[in-house]
Amino acid sequence: MKIVFLDADTVGKVSNINRFNELGEFTVYPHTTPEEVLHRVEDYQVIITNKVKIDQKTMEKAKELQLICVSATGTNNVDLEYAKEKGIVVKNVEDYSTHSVAQHTFALLLMILNQVRYYDMYVKTGVYSRQELFTHIYHPIWEIRGKRLGIIGLGNIGRQVAIIAESFGAEIVYYSSSGKTRHDRYQQLGLEELLATSDFVSIHAPLNDKTHHLIRYQDLCQMKDTAILINTGRGGIVEEEDLARALDEEKIKGAGIDVFIQEPIPLNHPFMRMDKKEKIIITPHVAWASVESRTLLMDRVYQNIATFMQENQQRQR
Repeated sequence: MKIVFLDADTVGKVSNINRFNELGEFTVYPHTTPEEVLHRVEDYQVIITNKVKIDQKTMEKAKELQLICVSATGTNNVDLEYAKEKGIVVKNVEDYSTHSVAQHTFALLLMILNQVRYYDMYVKTGVYSRQELFTHIYHPIWEIRGKRLGIIGLGNIGRQVAIIAESFGAEIVYYSSSGKTRHDRYQQLGLEELLATSDFVSIHAPLNDKTHHLIRYQDLCQMKDTAILINTGRGGIVEEEDLARALDEEKIKGAGIDVFIQEPIPLNHPFMRMDKKEKIIITPHVAWASVESRTLLMDRVYQNIATFMQENQQRQR
């Protein structure tokens, strides 16, 4: 098999990427522009892609193509209908980043609750060294224990977040955009009640017609002014302009955001124009990307290709 990985930089340096040489001739490109795609897929039986679009024109050019492996869960960058029509198999990877995203969710939450950024700079700028008192407690720290965590989207990641939050002593409630009961152990609420009664709201839902711009300014105004919103789910679930406004107006205490409608975000993004930037913690869509998560991802891509090759060999016998 001839295998090409079109955007290997999306998974960074992982120790197991060289394993693909065991499966055949393996070519790696750090990234691929739309103009480069057609030339780079010629004569390859397997394409690995994370974000590079594989459309009808690309598949027509790749006359030997048999398998498209998406090194992610979403397959929206592949023309699935045309692939099916041409008999090209498309494989993705699920449930590889559950623990990574759950951990990052609490990294964001704890950074806000414990005022980590403020206290770190308080010490590093020398202010602490010049004071007489042994401590400095003028930016309150709050505990998770005894608070209500409202989870939007109680899938694998949402459930892992719930387990961790329970170990801190939080009460768990959830909202399901589909209306389906996801867990007998936790109370299911409507969105309005969840927002109004939760101390923390954590988003782990997929982006679809039911969740697009699910949370707008009026919804944020329903929340407690001490509430914290965390989004490690999908950009577009929270209306970004509205969140920036709500934070500046102190409608809620703070937010931790890892996903955005446009990635990377533009320099004139609403979060970049906020007056009270200290109220938001922003990370560049990295919640999924622990070393362990990325290694597991590539192991499963490898297995998808290996399984496909084995099945091919069995059909040819």
